[in-house]
Amino acid sequence: MKLILAVVQSKDVEACVDALVGAGHVCTRLASFGGFLEQGNATLLTAVDDREVEATLALLGSKARQRNQVLQALLPGSDAPGAALAPPMDVEVGGATVFVLDVARMERL
Repeated sequence: MKLILAVVQSKDVEACVDALVGAGHVCTRLASFGGFLEQGNATLLTAVDDREVEATLALLGSKARQRNQVLQALLPGSDAPGAALAPPMDVEVGGATVFVLDVARMERL
């Protein structure tokens, strides 16, 4: 058995949870925060049989889409009101960061 932890951007969380539940998996959602853009995420936890890992990863990959977002940040050292902005940058966001861990034992109590 494996434990899949998937850190997913907030925009993709509902689609991922719906897909996991639709495929018969039990899913736990934890609110999380961070990353390069310091935006809200969710960490999804689901336990699957070893033979279901690849299909589950493909399912998550089909729902957690990468997209481009325009980022305009303050220049370093210019955090005062009216401060200078850096030129807009196009950055890739979304997708999922996934960890697959061995589970020694799982019980539902």
